Amino acid sequence: MSGANFILLINLSVAGLLAASFLAVALHETGRAAPRWLAFGYLLGMVYFAIEFSIPAFDNARPVVVAAFAVFLGATIAFNGGLAHKYGVAPPWAPMLFFLLATAVAVYVVQDLPRQSLPRMMAYQLPYAVMQFIGLAIVWSSKQRPARLDRILMAVLAASGLQFASKPFIAHALGGWGANPQAYVQSSYALVSQSLGTVFGLALALLMLAILVRDVLAEVTSRSETDTLSRLLNRGGFTRQAELAVLGAMRQGVPVALVIADLDHFKSVNDSFGHASGDRVIETFAGFLREAAAGHHVAGRIGGEEFAIILPGTNLAAARLFAEGTRSAFGALPIDGLPADNRCTASFGVAELHPSEDFAELMRRADQALYQAKNAGRDCVRVSAGPTGERVATASAG
Repeated sequence: MSGANFILLINLSVAGLLAASFLAVALHETGRAAPRWLAFGYLLGMVYFAIEFSIPAFDNARPVVVAAFAVFLGATIAFNGGLAHKYGVAPPWAPMLFFLLATAVAVYVVQDLPRQSLPRMMAYQLPYAVMQFIGLAIVWSSKQRPARLDRILMAVLAASGLQFASKPFIAHALGGWGANPQAYVQSSYALVSQSLGTVFGLALALLMLAILVRDVLAEVTSRSETDTLSRLLNRGGFTRQAELAVLGAMRQGVPVALVIADLDHFKSVNDSFGHASGDRVIETFAGFLREAAAGHHVAGRIGGEEFAIILPGTNLAAARLFAEGTRSAFGALPIDGLPADNRCTASFGVAELHPSEDFAELMRRADQALYQAKNAGRDCVRVSAGPTGERVATASAG
């Protein structure tokens, strides 16, 4: 068995293992189309390697060569479909399938050219390069903010496209790709070509597996840190993300403030109008926080009727205005399920991070300010003036 044949068998086995891996991810996450298309792509890869392995058995290899070309190009199209679903881009099925048909016809026609001619070799390899660059364009055009793995994926797609484009020249430098299709697997070029295919195919597959697993883990983490009723972060999720936001603000040298809010007389709402009405109060206030918060703010439900929002880039005065605006607007808002003349209110405590303290200390001071607001009659905002002596300033009262 030649070295190229041995690598073909390895590629066939690896493609099968990768297809099974993507199928396993697809079965775990039934709502995700990306792993299904990626699995289909590597199943087509298995078919391609099987056809390549069987070419020497055919006297007239022309139809088989075209079939192998079309199947492998179809595998790259399926891979691009998986990329498109993963990155939230509309898959360009129509142009890719038209390209598949047109290039398959072109490969059939160029079989009449001398086997070692550059146009013939380029007609076979350049379509693969085009598909890799289409995959790169799909990832590039995603509205998702690219992380490190996404940027590495784009780099590997670009390198893979370049290696396909360079293969005709590699074949020429190595003395061609065999006197006929049956002799291809015995050529030095076949060994190099199959080896490059193994390296890039495996690299792309492992990157996609890592990206899919990363997203699954992020989603699981998000679910575990999200409060079901309010759809805000729960206490654990809020604390983790707020600490990160505080560290980021400190590194950038910008102020950061914390606002804690507590719904007033919430138990009486449950007792008088039922828990369903109480739930609607929580949902309404949480929706208010989501709408009021900017993208870099972190909001959470940290207790039964207690909420918190961390405001990076916001000083004490601006945070006080944020709390006052939220208090005033929420107090004027009718709640479904409650009488028209019944209004719910909330009390607020505000604190700004000082250089000498950490998030836990900031949280304690904001909570102390909230306690002062409750003692002052509720429906008001109190501000912690600083860590020394627990000074609390009156900000407003309803």
